[in-house]
Amino acid sequence: MQPARNSLKLVACPHCTAKVFISGSLNPLEKTPCSKCGVSIMMPMQLRQFELQSEIASGGMGTVYRSFDTTLGRVVAVKLMKDELAADEDAVNAFAAEARACAALNHTNIIHIYTFDQEGSHKYLVMELADAGSLDERIELLKRLPELDVLDIGIKVASALAIALKHGLLHLDIKPANILFNADGEPKLVDFGLARKTDAEKDDYAPVYGTPYYIAPERVQQTGESFLSDQYSLAGTLYHSLVGHVPFEAPSVDEVVAAQVHTPLVPAHTVVPEISQATGDALSRAMAKKPEERFQSYEEFRMALEAARSQLLIRQFTGQNPAGAAAPREGRSWWRR
Repeated sequence: MQPARNSLKLVACPHCTAKVFISGSLNPLEKTPCSKCGVSIMMPMQLRQFELQSEIASGGMGTVYRSFDTTLGRVVAVKLMKDELAADEDAVNAFAAEARACAALNHTNIIHIYTFDQEGSHKYLVMELADAGSLDERIELLKRLPELDVLDIGIKVASALAIALKHGLLHLDIKPANILFNADGEPKLVDFGLARKTDAEKDDYAPVYGTPYYIAPERVQQTGESFLSDQYSLAGTLYHSLVGHVPFEAPSVDEVVAAQVHTPLVPAHTVVPEISQATGDALSRAMAKKPEERFQSYEEFRMALEAARSQLLIRQFTGQNPAGAAAPREGRSWWRR
């Protein structure tokens, strides 16, 4: 039953948090300006016990909404598949595969999946809420993130990827946009849409999907892919976070991809002298062109990042320079804009 045309509904603005009345004649998900701040607010939509309240992000497969679970009394995220894709069997299978892949993993730094369901023609995925922005947004805002923050993110995401590998899963699309943060500042790895099993048969003619700025050379050359490919992409993501630009910059995507294969990486601590050599060396090794020259386990990679963090903390809190660490520099500012 449609609401009366002159009815009103009280909703909270996601921007200014004011509670305002909107026209009850709006369709679910339809937007209207907030009468207090002017930012768009949305007519809520009910899917079983989940009330979709405001849009968080939108992608190729669907839109993610901040939602309330009326049964359990908690805030969650609901990813609603686009209507035009809901009738596409391949798209639905891909959507379900992403849900299953992520749901099989239990780690603090991997987004938790609660359910995958359908109501009428609407297919949706319910997951843990992480709406405090993405690493991509932080880079855009700050240009360069503090080294300690980047090391912390790297250690936690490497641990998450180790769990995925233990379950025989490769992510294959590690990039700043796929690392979100929750209200407590914890990084959460998301979007397992390109993930595949480590024992999946290799198709020499299958297209290679991934983000050119972070893709590993062996994936470009189609000579194989393994957890070392994800390690390379994570290191490239951390590199971008530290120096303020992607590891290889070029006018075209083709040139970026070619650089992943042929152009030597300029160490992060050479690009930005404030970065410690221990951190720069760890990222350079993780981004070695040949997979066999990278860290041969996530444990090794994490240990290198943890060692760099320890050296940095000693340097910051005692003013002393531990053996093998770069000497302190004057005028250091981690929050450079």
